[in-house]
Amino acid sequence: MGVPLHPSPRPGLEAAEAPAGRALDAAARILRSAPARLDAYFGGLYLLSGDRQLLELAVTLGAARQFTRPWQRVGMTAPIPVAEAARSGRVVWVAGTDDMARRYPRVALAMPYPFCLAAAPLVARGTTYGVVFVFWPAAHPPEMSHGERDRFDAFAASLAEVLAEAARAGRPVRAGPRPEVAERGSAAPLTTMAERLPEGICGIDLDGRLAVVTPAAAELLGEPVERLLGVRLWAALPWLRDPVYEYHYRTAVISGQSTSFVALRPPNRWLSFELFPDPSGLTARIVSADAARRDRTTGTPSVRAAHTRPGALYHLLQLAGALTEAVSVQDVVSMVSEQIVPAFGGQAVAVLMAEGGRLRIVGHRGYPPGLVDRFDGTPLTEPTPGVRASTNPAPKYFESRAELERLYPGRPETQDGMAAWAYLPLVTSGRLIGTCVLAFAEPHHFDLEERAVLTSLGGLIAQALDRARLYDTKLGLAHGLQESLLPRALPHVPSLEVSARYLPCTQGMDVGGDFYDLIRVGPDTVAVVIGDVQGHNVNAAALMGQVRTAVRAFASADADPSTVLSRTNRLLAGLDTALLASCVYLRVDLARREAWLADAGHPVPLRYGPDGRADALEPLVGMVLNVDPAADYPQIRIDLPIGTTLVLYTDGLVDTPGTDPDRALADLTATLARHGGEPLDRLADALVDRAGQGEHRTDDVALLLIRSVPR
Repeated sequence: MGVPLHPSPRPGLEAAEAPAGRALDAAARILRSAPARLDAYFGGLYLLSGDRQLLELAVTLGAARQFTRPWQRVGMTAPIPVAEAARSGRVVWVAGTDDMARRYPRVALAMPYPFCLAAAPLVARGTTYGVVFVFWPAAHPPEMSHGERDRFDAFAASLAEVLAEAARAGRPVRAGPRPEVAERGSAAPLTTMAERLPEGICGIDLDGRLAVVTPAAAELLGEPVERLLGVRLWAALPWLRDPVYEYHYRTAVISGQSTSFVALRPPNRWLSFELFPDPSGLTARIVSADAARRDRTTGTPSVRAAHTRPGALYHLLQLAGALTEAVSVQDVVSMVSEQIVPAFGGQAVAVLMAEGGRLRIVGHRGYPPGLVDRFDGTPLTEPTPGVRASTNPAPKYFESRAELERLYPGRPETQDGMAAWAYLPLVTSGRLIGTCVLAFAEPHHFDLEERAVLTSLGGLIAQALDRARLYDTKLGLAHGLQESLLPRALPHVPSLEVSARYLPCTQGMDVGGDFYDLIRVGPDTVAVVIGDVQGHNVNAAALMGQVRTAVRAFASADADPSTVLSRTNRLLAGLDTALLASCVYLRVDLARREAWLADAGHPVPLRYGPDGRADALEPLVGMVLNVDPAADYPQIRIDLPIGTTLVLYTDGLVDTPGTDPDRALADLTATLARHGGEPLDRLADALVDRAGQGEHRTDDVALLLIRSVPR
């Protein structure tokens, strides 16, 4: 792609040109230079909100408000390029439709148009002020050239410096209620020349309104020029009210490439439309299309009496895609807060449900701390907005505080600091399960399209919330079962310090089969056991309980490790189960400070010695339990001088997708070497964190540490 070299003004000079209070105008002038400096045709400037939780669109170039409205306010956690640029502090490059679909599927679903995109964080002196993004046609190479990247970096730096200068002057730039449009200057319209042409010519501005209509175009469209000027084509001409035609228009604007389509003007005249875009608008060429051209190009399109506008569809698609990732009730609340509230210009959201004769607040975001929670438990007999909405399946929209207080005078619930509200009924399978309240900091007009979209969103939220409540209930039962099968507390043993950790899997809700135990066998003898039953379900948990009970029974008979594992193995073989189990059993002699260990297919324990060295033990590992009833489990002797720490764990600590188990074990051993001398609780936390199992786990993790200490 041939990109002309344009000199990039120094950031400091452009900042100096921005007088106090007019930094946004200066930023708009810089954005307006994008076509000349970058050969880009479409772009925008986002600014961070005062609380730095949102990106708010302040200025657009080459984009009508109808295209940018769904992204006018974007949560910092949103899975879109501009939010990623702000979070990562790096330039984000999207090389076309395939790249967009792979990395940002929600954006690709809502904007299925061919274009390339770059988004850069606006950072000056270590502070991020916002993000700038620009589009190139899809014909752009899959990578930015070095020259393009240098010019784009300089372009972003000049914007960042303007914003930083305003902030230093005590006048930080904030986005207005609507983004400004950075329109390029253009030559005077060549209307007279266009009127001489036999085909129809129309000039369309960035809002899709007709700015120029030649007499030939008016004749072809069947309306006088006066009726067409200042209106959108599909608003003035019912036969163009088809999403297919608007799709071509949007494609031309967003992709920066010309498009064409054929439409039927009733009763039987076919017209060919060609759209030629640039950053200031579009030129439409309209000619009569013959039947052969029509058949070859599109066939006979259908004429639709009603439709849903693509801008409205975006909100439905966006939330539908987001809610597929929501698992718990709080996930649903977060998705609505991050994806929907900003798009409609809202400030806060609350989800209310009627349970046991009272109103329950199941989640909220955006309200001051403690404000919403005080209404939790309100009796359903109270005449409050929340109670009425949670017991009535009709949506309610209050565009101002005056509207709300006319119906609910003097109610404390109306004093939440907001100025407009949408109460959306949550109905699923014919059942009203609650209401979702969207609150606005300023009075807000809900037009018919917005009300229709919000009501539809309520249905999507209801379905996700119903699934999430079922998930939360089952998850609580599963974890309750898991916890009931693990020891509530480990016994105190002289000469031995003990610490344990159990971390359930964070993916899915199945109960796991990991277990551990510490058993007093005699005055100077302790049994230590850790194991893992195959599977993540109730059967695995039940078998884990049986294995733990069997080990305790055999340990109480003061049997050696080899005997305990052999007897447990034979017991499992007689239970008519196909599940397998691994286990390490350790019999500790506190008086002699030694231990005997047997291993049934379990990850080998680690040891930290008094000399500060860490290594993996080398037991003679036997077969996992429930494979061969006659299997033997050899045992080895281990010295436990004072200061020795043994680390027993399940495979969830080292086996994670995409990692090499040997490398993971080496890293765990290295962590033990660095932290082995610390208190056991701190050591346990270090081992869990170093293994990357602090937050996201694909398997349960059990960890048991024992340390030989003086009596």
